[in-house]
Amino acid sequence: MEFTESSHFRSHDRPTYYADWAGAQVVLHKSADERKANGLYLTPVDVAEFMAAQVHGGKSEMRILDPAAGSGTLLCAVVERLASAGNRLQNAELTAYETDPDLHEPLAAVIDNLKRWASRRRIRVIATVEKNDFVLTHAHLLGTTRHLFDSLTSSAFDVVIANPPYFKIPKCDPRAQAATSVVHGQPNIYALFMAAGAALLRERGEFLFIVPRSFASGPYFRLFRETFFARMRPTRIHVFGSRREAFGRDEVLQENIIFKAVRDDGWQSRDSRFKVYVSSSVGRAGLRTPAGRVLPLEQALSKSAADKVLRLPTLKEGEAAVSLVDSWTGSLHQYGMNISTGPVVPFRATQFLHKTDVPIGSRVPLIWMNHVHAMLISFPNGTRKPQYIGREAVKKSLLLPNRNYVLLRRFSPKEEVRRLVAAPWLKSLVCCSLLGIENHLNYIYRTGGELAEEEAFGLAALFNAKILDTYFRVSSGNTQVSATELRAMPLPPLDKIRLLGRRAKTVNCPGDALEQIVGETVGIVR
Repeated sequence: MEFTESSHFRSHDRPTYYADWAGAQVVLHKSADERKANGLYLTPVDVAEFMAAQVHGGKSEMRILDPAAGSGTLLCAVVERLASAGNRLQNAELTAYETDPDLHEPLAAVIDNLKRWASRRRIRVIATVEKNDFVLTHAHLLGTTRHLFDSLTSSAFDVVIANPPYFKIPKCDPRAQAATSVVHGQPNIYALFMAAGAALLRERGEFLFIVPRSFASGPYFRLFRETFFARMRPTRIHVFGSRREAFGRDEVLQENIIFKAVRDDGWQSRDSRFKVYVSSSVGRAGLRTPAGRVLPLEQALSKSAADKVLRLPTLKEGEAAVSLVDSWTGSLHQYGMNISTGPVVPFRATQFLHKTDVPIGSRVPLIWMNHVHAMLISFPNGTRKPQYIGREAVKKSLLLPNRNYVLLRRFSPKEEVRRLVAAPWLKSLVCCSLLGIENHLNYIYRTGGELAEEEAFGLAALFNAKILDTYFRVSSGNTQVSATELRAMPLPPLDKIRLLGRRAKTVNCPGDALEQIVGETVGIVR
């Protein structure tokens, strides 16, 4: 597309606003599918200003990198910040990577405008626009953990700031193949930007990214966290309370965080009592006055924990939930239980699916996610989905014995109040020997046996309680509730789970009554 500068923006206007306007002109000519495919979600001005305000600078010469520059909004915001009163910046050397040809001309115009603006403040800006793929350019840093953080040179950057693209890449993608030291399988591209960006920082350099929270927990990013946090020490994290609000105009639904860290090699081996500031806002409107608190870094990122989960308790109740649940020593495995994902993937099993149970005896119930509510299975219901599956599906290992289970939704709706939704499935609910469970559900079962009814009710009540939901939210930014994470979740003593189950069976519906029973049984102090 051809880019034409607007006479509305002249050199005396703030460069950040000009960059935002220039980027918006490009986005207007791209469809939603194009933006999604390329992860093109440009940084809003208020988010850029919030991120730039966290750059300390303090040097007369600064080298600043944006590996996914877009129209240059973040770079402009940082230079504006460093040019403010009290800073002594004289020379800013900027490096901007951008592969979208439609953004090259606007980015060049934005940088020219920034240079003019800065020169009037006696700041010299030198800028290089790289049109090559950032990850592939630095692929040599990602191949082995030995090389990832061995790149320190005199040309290392003082600041790396970015809003990287978010999308998964296949295993065969050259970028995925280059990043074997930090990811596996089909990685999300943003993690590769984080890894390479961190590797290009100087010691004590500042790292500021707005990214999905998914890297902070779960087995998928475990290797990345292990490598990344060995050198990068978190100092400030902002959590958006709504999945919709960080990029409102682009309708991005990931749960995003603004993550700041400093390059501090070997920080985990020192006894220093580091702190991290954790703040939150419902959306961008709250960025000017975010609610926040200072935590011991060990509380957010335990140096001793093998999986290096980054926990983000933005409120005291989150801190209390983590403290109590971490004190529990039980687990599903310890109690002879396990959790798996429902084996029925509907589009692969269409020949077995039916909307009625006729003929009787040849079909068994198929339980979907919308059958499962807090402490309740509504089967059958008014869904248009086929609610029965043929018995012959047992030959494809798609059916389970009809036993007592706990069913949990694997996904939560985009603005659901609760992340964990569970219900007991009792074999007495239907008169058949087999059962189908759809792939959007997890199910808890006793290995080589069967859950007692009191165990099924107790576990379901516990997973529906606010304390475990809070614990999960603090520990995980994923909207998907993975079996792996639930398998690792601490549980109270089994006798308390059984007692909770006996009491929960008397509660007609979840709510305050269930919360009270859970609190009294597991020792939640109110």
